[in-house]
Amino acid sequence: HTISVSAFLLNRSSDLPLEYCGLSQWQQLKGQFWEPLDEGLAVGSHWSAVFEKLDLLANKFTQAFYERNWSGEFEPPVSDISIAEAYTVQDLIAERRVQRGEEVVGYKVGCTSEAIRSQFGLSESISGRLFSPHVYGEGAEVNWKNYVNCAIEPEMVFTIGVDLYGTNLPHDQLIDSIECVSAGIELHNFRFWFAPPTSQELICSGGIHAGLIVGKNKVSPKQLSFKHELFSVRKNGELITEAPASEIMGGPIHSLGWLVDSLTNRGSCLEKGSLVIPGSPVGLTCIDQDTEVSVEIAGVGVLVSHFEDRV
Repeated sequence: HTISVSAFLLNRSSDLPLEYCGLSQWQQLKGQFWEPLDEGLAVGSHWSAVFEKLDLLANKFTQAFYERNWSGEFEPPVSDISIAEAYTVQDLIAERRVQRGEEVVGYKVGCTSEAIRSQFGLSESISGRLFSPHVYGEGAEVNWKNYVNCAIEPEMVFTIGVDLYGTNLPHDQLIDSIECVSAGIELHNFRFWFAPPTSQELICSGGIHAGLIVGKNKVSPKQLSFKHELFSVRKNGELITEAPASEIMGGPIHSLGWLVDSLTNRGSCLEKGSLVIPGSPVGLTCIDQDTEVSVEIAGVGVLVSHFEDRV
């Protein structure tokens, strides 16, 4: 892993300029030559061991996503790695998925409301990537048995109209950056492989994200308060849960700002054309049988999707 360890080391210490917009430090630095450190081989050996641990976790989480099962022992323990190292694992997983022909099309922010934090037993927000071809249009039928403990969340889906880079960007700038807003249904593999759940595993798994259904209706962000819009979820016409947008970190625009801050601090940016789902004000709703799911977000629209076991 000589070259990979070099990139990993640089990833931990570099501040990248704006021209790296849209790519992780890992992707930008991979392949660059590593000048030996003063401490010599002992330091190199230490970081080689660290990287091998992260690389192994990346392999196991990637395999678990595609095979819907954890392979082998639960080693190394995901709780032993840092938050920064968990994002490195997420970067490595994204690299593997792109190599399989997938494409990063945006980001999600997870663990943003008290309802979700209580459900997971966690307290910190995280970000993860959205991938094509796992983004579906309205009318798509979903086989709920293709997921590990299939669950859904209602989401606003932002289409970003400009590159965003920087920290503490003004609220108005964030709203102006949104080209349009649609209703969405986020799909989850609702399974933490390690017990108890940790933020590290939530980051490695990309927020247990498995897919996204995006509604056809598009509205201007200018006509929304991003505080008072009521999110509701119905199964076969029965109301399951509802809560206002303000439950999402005080409002979805705060969540968007958190994401841009986080990406900027990791040497990346939010690219024009990206999709962003800023989180849900309600907990996950489990789908364990054929179900018609209806998500309504006041002022944005209604999205209906059928979850069926198609053998």
